[in-house]
Amino acid sequence: LFQALWIALGSAAPRTLGTLSAPHASRAPSCCGAMGDSKRSFNEEMSYCKRETPSCYEIKQGFVPGMNVPGKFYVNEALERLVFDELRSFSRQSSNVGGFLPAIKQIGNVAALPGIVKYSIGLPDVHSGYGFAIGNVAAFDMGNPEAVVSPGGVGFDINCGVRLVRTNLLMSDVLPVKERLAQSLFDHIPVGVGSQGIIPTRQQDLEEALQLGIDWSLREGYAWPEDKEHCEEYGRMLNADPNKVSSRAKKRGLPQLGTLGAGNHYAEIQVVDEIYDPFVAKKMGVDQKGQVCIMIHSGSRGLGHQVATDALVEMERAMTRDNIRTNDRQLACARINSPEGQNYMKGMSAAANYAWVNRSSMTFLTRQAFAKVFNQSPEDLDMHVIYDVSHNIAKVEEHMVDGQCKQLLVHRKGSTRAFPPHHPLIPVDYQLTGQPVIVGGTMGTCSYVLTGTDQGMRDTFGSTCHGAGRALSRNKSRNNLEYGDVLKRLEDMGISIRVASPKLIMEEAPESYKDVTQVVQTCHDANISKMAIKLKPIAVVKG
Repeated sequence: LFQALWIALGSAAPRTLGTLSAPHASRAPSCCGAMGDSKRSFNEEMSYCKRETPSCYEIKQGFVPGMNVPGKFYVNEALERLVFDELRSFSRQSSNVGGFLPAIKQIGNVAALPGIVKYSIGLPDVHSGYGFAIGNVAAFDMGNPEAVVSPGGVGFDINCGVRLVRTNLLMSDVLPVKERLAQSLFDHIPVGVGSQGIIPTRQQDLEEALQLGIDWSLREGYAWPEDKEHCEEYGRMLNADPNKVSSRAKKRGLPQLGTLGAGNHYAEIQVVDEIYDPFVAKKMGVDQKGQVCIMIHSGSRGLGHQVATDALVEMERAMTRDNIRTNDRQLACARINSPEGQNYMKGMSAAANYAWVNRSSMTFLTRQAFAKVFNQSPEDLDMHVIYDVSHNIAKVEEHMVDGQCKQLLVHRKGSTRAFPPHHPLIPVDYQLTGQPVIVGGTMGTCSYVLTGTDQGMRDTFGSTCHGAGRALSRNKSRNNLEYGDVLKRLEDMGISIRVASPKLIMEEAPESYKDVTQVVQTCHDANISKMAIKLKPIAVVKG
């Protein structure tokens, strides 16, 4: 995939860590020091990292060249080893060719982008990604003509996100029919690589879905009016322009609307395991342990991936024209107000709308699956959306910077918006609690519902974690784990599983990820979000 992208960008050579591949190598310093400097030792690298609190490190300017602001990342003692082991391994390498930079280096490189304000932030689930680390938050001053937008700060799966649906069922209602319910969910929701949707969609439907987002689902009868109220951005980015989405992206997206996809995407039947804040839980319609919920994790499928790929090609040219310098070629970007920047913003917003329609369509199919098994209507089963959050998106928001209210373009990649109580952009139902944050676990582990805080608004641009974050690569997971062993462990835990591709069992096994409990606990301790509900899976559907 990445090789194909580099060919599209005009270079088939592998990426050189710390420098830019041609044509930019001649005008960007190494991330390890000045061009030609030897690589720093691990101890030298660590001299730039200072623990500020038990949950947070600061990355001093100078860690990589050209940092405009410091970096910071949130980890506790249980999680910091993974971050620093990655940096230690990088420091020992004799060659920098191939793979991704360590996440901490990527946080530093983002801090060197033009127009960034305050900090480049890494959340506890941070791990290496394309350009930006996954779990990286960065905000750019809309009033600064030099400020940029970067597709690497959003990711390829635009508006990958999670939706949580409640029911009035209890675990005791579901256990006798659990296998039949898991199969019904698997039968109703198309899953796997190349899966095609069963909701009839014409080309004109796709154009309107890209423009209207969840409003299209409402009009067509695939969503309830209350669903819209409980979606981030109310399920629609208003600046979306379907004309900025290429015909190739639309061709990829047309057959995939209403499909789960593969990778770490899933639909899970979960039960409430703990309630940490009864007042918050009750506002969400959760009032007892054992209550059954459904979590749906998916994004914009091939359409969003193509939008990102197309934008990277355009921005490569814009960087040359506008003499924009970055420490890493994967941080291809454009001035926010340039034609390329605006084209990406409008195309990304359309892809985000597609993702909301996609999750709405799967919610419709989930309601049908439950209705069929329990012979009751979705309304009678109280299958209301608690909330729908985005994990990969860039949005214009107002935040305080140096005592001034500024319009910022906030990039959240592998991170979740977490606005505090009384914020005007969250629904009236949650004005007293703060915005719900849905944090999905890994296959077989727990998930959490958090709420946003005022301190998070100040410290992280109203952002918190999104999940566990990978600890092992997909290849390592496949090589180190056995299909049968993973399946047996899930069965021993009482978890029913339906999966389209057996290899995904190993790739998405709990051992492949960080401990999600430590991730959310770190955010809770840092007061950037607060724990409200813990859920555990009883059935998993994957691609």
